[in-house]
Amino acid sequence: MDNVRYTLFWACVLTSKFAFSYWLQIRPLIAPTKQILEATDVRYKWHEFFPDGNRAAVVALWAPVLMIYFMDTQIWYSIWSSGIGAFVGLLQHLGEIRNVEQLQLRFQIFPSAFQFSLMPVDDSVTRTVWAGAKDLLKRLSLRYGWSSVYDKMEWGQIEGGRFAHVWNEIIKTFREEDLISDREVELMEIPQGAWRVSVFQWPSTLLANQILLALYSIRYHRGDDKSVWNIICKNEYRKCAVVESYESMKHVIRKILKDDSDEFHIFIAIFEEIDFAIRKDRFTETFKLPELMEIHARVVELISFLLTRPAEKHKQKVVKDLQNLYEGLLHDFPLQPHIFLESIKARASYPQNNKGTELFMDAVELPDKGDEHFFKNLKRLHTTLSTRDPLLYVPKGLEARRRISFFSNSLFMTMPRAPQVERMLAFSVLTPYYNEEVIFSKHQLKEENEDGVTILFYLQRIFPEDWLNFLERMKKLELNESELWEKDDALELRLWASFRGQTLARTVRGMMYYKRALEVQTFLDSATEDELLGIKELLERGSSTNSRGSMRSIGSMGSIGSELEVAELNRQRKLEQDLANAAMKFTYVVTCQIYGAQKKANDVRAADILRLMKTHTGLRIAYVDERSESYFDENIGEYVTRQLYYSVLVKYDPDLKQEVEIYRIRLPGPLKLGEGKPENQNHALIFTRGDAVQTIDMNQEMYFEEAIKMRNLLQEFTVYHGTRKPTILGVREHVFTGSVSSLAWFMSAQETVFVTLSQRVLANPLKIRMHYGHPDVFDRLWFLTRGGISKASRTINISEDIFAGFNCTLRGGNVTHHEYIQAGKGRDVGLNQIAMFEAKVASGNGEQILSRDVYRLGHHLDFFRMLSFYYTTVGFFVSNMMVVLTVYTFLWGRVYLALSGIEESLTSGSPALENSALTATLNQQLVVQLGLLTALPMVVEDALEHGFTTALWNMITMQLQLASIFFTFSMGTRCHYFGRTLLHGGAKYRATGRGFVVKHEKFAENYRLYSRSHFVKGIELLLLLLCYLAYGVSSSSGTYILVNISSWFLALTWVMGPFVFNPSGFDWLKTVEDFGDFMQWIWFKGDVFVKVEQSWEIWWEEEQAHLRTTGLWGKLLEIVLDLRFFIFQYGIVYHLGITGNNTSIFVYLASWSYMLFAALLHFILSNANEKLAANNHGLYRAIQALAIAIITALVVVLWVVTNFTFVDIIASFLAFLPTGWGIIQICLVLRRPFLENSPLWSTIVAVARLYDLAMGIIVMAPVAVLSWLPGFQAMQTRILYNEAFSRGLQISRLLAGKRNRNID
Repeated sequence: MDNVRYTLFWACVLTSKFAFSYWLQIRPLIAPTKQILEATDVRYKWHEFFPDGNRAAVVALWAPVLMIYFMDTQIWYSIWSSGIGAFVGLLQHLGEIRNVEQLQLRFQIFPSAFQFSLMPVDDSVTRTVWAGAKDLLKRLSLRYGWSSVYDKMEWGQIEGGRFAHVWNEIIKTFREEDLISDREVELMEIPQGAWRVSVFQWPSTLLANQILLALYSIRYHRGDDKSVWNIICKNEYRKCAVVESYESMKHVIRKILKDDSDEFHIFIAIFEEIDFAIRKDRFTETFKLPELMEIHARVVELISFLLTRPAEKHKQKVVKDLQNLYEGLLHDFPLQPHIFLESIKARASYPQNNKGTELFMDAVELPDKGDEHFFKNLKRLHTTLSTRDPLLYVPKGLEARRRISFFSNSLFMTMPRAPQVERMLAFSVLTPYYNEEVIFSKHQLKEENEDGVTILFYLQRIFPEDWLNFLERMKKLELNESELWEKDDALELRLWASFRGQTLARTVRGMMYYKRALEVQTFLDSATEDELLGIKELLERGSSTNSRGSMRSIGSMGSIGSELEVAELNRQRKLEQDLANAAMKFTYVVTCQIYGAQKKANDVRAADILRLMKTHTGLRIAYVDERSESYFDENIGEYVTRQLYYSVLVKYDPDLKQEVEIYRIRLPGPLKLGEGKPENQNHALIFTRGDAVQTIDMNQEMYFEEAIKMRNLLQEFTVYHGTRKPTILGVREHVFTGSVSSLAWFMSAQETVFVTLSQRVLANPLKIRMHYGHPDVFDRLWFLTRGGISKASRTINISEDIFAGFNCTLRGGNVTHHEYIQAGKGRDVGLNQIAMFEAKVASGNGEQILSRDVYRLGHHLDFFRMLSFYYTTVGFFVSNMMVVLTVYTFLWGRVYLALSGIEESLTSGSPALENSALTATLNQQLVVQLGLLTALPMVVEDALEHGFTTALWNMITMQLQLASIFFTFSMGTRCHYFGRTLLHGGAKYRATGRGFVVKHEKFAENYRLYSRSHFVKGIELLLLLLCYLAYGVSSSSGTYILVNISSWFLALTWVMGPFVFNPSGFDWLKTVEDFGDFMQWIWFKGDVFVKVEQSWEIWWEEEQAHLRTTGLWGKLLEIVLDLRFFIFQYGIVYHLGITGNNTSIFVYLASWSYMLFAALLHFILSNANEKLAANNHGLYRAIQALAIAIITALVVVLWVVTNFTFVDIIASFLAFLPTGWGIIQICLVLRRPFLENSPLWSTIVAVARLYDLAMGIIVMAPVAVLSWLPGFQAMQTRILYNEAFSRGLQISRLLAGKRNRNID
């Protein structure tokens, strides 16, 4: 069945591709091609070696179309995969609960859904087909709201208690992470058995305004009790709010009145009369419904004052409020007060001859101010009674809302039934770590960048709600912001910031949620009702009444109190057992490769790692220990020293209060023989245990509510997916860095599509999902016997993750993908970081093409599965490169036709031919622009999970924040490094850094990073466009714009992209500073100890490193590609006025005299500069003046004697400068063994320096102009960061300026 599905998928893709290619690519070009071939009298404007220009024109016309033909399958794959991925996502019920409003509507089903999906079944009984069918029916009934079991959910049900326990634990973790405030905790948590209310106590946020809605609904209703009750029961939350409020009010009255007072018994009698009327369906006949609003107001007034925790001196106010309530209940509320009063007298001893002011004076007993449990429930009652508007914005934080929505939605998705913890598969988590940040230091938080912005200030603006919640939490510890800096080396502040960065502390906290979740699940697997409620709740219930208002016997409290010690002892024993069970099922190993060296060097990171071990006692640290050992060598008869290497596993022992060693395994030699990260994983894999291992990067995190679903996920290993059980379980990721900046948002959106929709389609229907990264879960035993989870050969395995997938597929494994559980993932947030990441991935894919794994897959996969593999791995990068090459082919073809004169000959006098050619060209451009459809998956996935309106708005916002520039720029990065790796190899790991990018990158840094990958190529495209603008034939400017607008956009994006997304990239003062820094870098001489950041010469040498290691074919192909730069000179010299329309070959040969003259002039001036500039400055100036005079004289002579014009000067630059660049590139290829030791080499280096200087000035010129324009910098900051940070940044600058003035 699997092969049928992916065969049908590719049949649809290929049918669409071939139909589109024929009707919109090939067919429109047939008529122009025939006309071009039939055309005669082609007049050339240069020396044509092959006079059959018609065929050359056909080649120029068809070449880009053919390139598009071979790459547009990628576009059609994106379109079809978007549709199929959305369909599969709909079947998986993704995005059904998108927001808090939808969550509130379905929350009443959550206890039943939680019990069904996440609580264990009795797996000791063999599951039958009938049992499976019943499970399916139950899942469907919950999913589509057919089930009504939740209508009967009461406080006494064990299912509700389990759900409440887990839900409250989730809310607790949210508060610990500062995602919600204390008030939001009160509104969102579920009281467990509080005051023994007979209905299930939903979170207060669901009950808000339900009481007032109920009162307004029945205020003037004239029906009987049944109709009133039907009105209330139309909404489950409203019914529960009414019942809970009434029964809670009983408890409040009992709490504040003395048991032996007459007033106490009067109120009990009143409640019994009300209960009796309700029970006999006589409530509407006994009481006035309109008076309920007045009773409600008096109750709210009483509760509001009680919440102030009044002292004895304020008892009179409580007495007064009770008297008002008493009067209302006894005289205003009943339809017949005298009959009601007689009933009360019959039930209780009514005090005689008491005035109203004397009632309750001696009966009131104020609650203890320290009774937090009472006041907590009293506040809940007050919220339920007094809230007028629905609480639709609780929680306020977007992250908390997102996580709750996803968890709630996942309860209705299909997942295996959970086993008990003691029967679940044991698993380990493995995280490789090298030398990244563990916890931000105090200095890092305080350090200001050039704009006076610190990391802490930045985080406060990006996460304003989290910061306020953190301060609120610290306030309960009696710490204000200034004291936090002094308390324990600002540890709380450092942790708060670290948990919002890409640090090891964040990862460890998240992964240790697994242990916490297992402990909770172990407790719930065998918990009784009393254990769910806890000791305090039991005592509270012991003093409460039942739902009818009768009192429990006082003796019951005594019996509970006498059992308190036994219950507490049993609880401790069970807790120890739960901890032991959880520890047996979960192991977390962080493989800190150089932890041993860090300890020896007293590195602060080692101390932070030890702090993490102290905080999380279940954490294990693996590292490589290097020791020197002396031994006696009998062969030479003396002692020698050798290095020994060990894999070591350590933990923190809380009893010994120190780090202790668990295992030490001797290695045969140094660890790092291949790539660092896979070697780091491989040496620690032996320390993991269990049936599965989850690989987690150190920029990831897990959430407590997701960790609860881990035992469901592990059960997937026991389920057949197709014909085999899975060996790798793919897990969905959420990119949590999207809120940092616009760039981070773009990267987050791109990565979200890859880890959701793309992986979904790869797993089903294509059956070709590999292992693309963490947090996939491996069948540990399967992989241990088949080569491990990482391949570590140097260079070829730079992208080590996917080779695990290759290995799995080749050995008959099965890879699946599951989206009911998610892990957090950090991504790069700055353009330079993103560019290095894209370069690493592109280089890795280039190496994959050269690997034997891909070769073997090509031999083992069938045709359609191989198509899936190709277009989802290396084929994506090939197609990406083809898009760029299509633009090059199109522009070079148009320039060839323009410079040779073929275009003018074929279009002049033939409007039909001109229009046909234009139509064909526009069709080519249309297909190129269809590449925008590759963004379709992003829109589709966003629409699936957040709704079409949200997706459309996000896409519009992205475009306003210049997302197109970012994605086009990234395309250039991928193309450059993928192509370079194919030609020359040499992929290498590039550390991207995981910090916050709030600093301005200097121009020299951007030039070093993007010069060869973007600037050179962008300038080449601009030269081609200018050349075609000058010499091409266009019927109008509109035609030119239509034909070339995409090419202009690509060229300008590659030149200006780094500065558009560079913080303060258009600040005039910074631009001036950057220019000076760039000039200093360009002219600084290289030396042995000089770094790349200091000297152009060192950088230039490093930039050519790939040419020193490439093979013969790589050099030949590089030379062939460099020959294109000579076409500029060959074509343009024949268009100079000085040639007089002469098309002889000698014109071109004579033009080389210009190049020889320029080379001679540079040789003379450079030698003069080197030998005379310092010793004989006057002679040096004289030589410079003579050179200027000779050049001027030559220009004047040419002006007078020939047809030389001023335009020829500009055209000459356009002609000869690319030739010089081409010569330099060829010389670099031939450097060894021909040119490096020759006298010409110094001249080549000097000319190369001048070219880089010229290109730097060309790139910086528009940056300087835009920096000079007012308001442009503010607009850029607004684009880069959200509105709050933009305001904060301006305030920070003002404060900095004010502080400086005060100092002065």
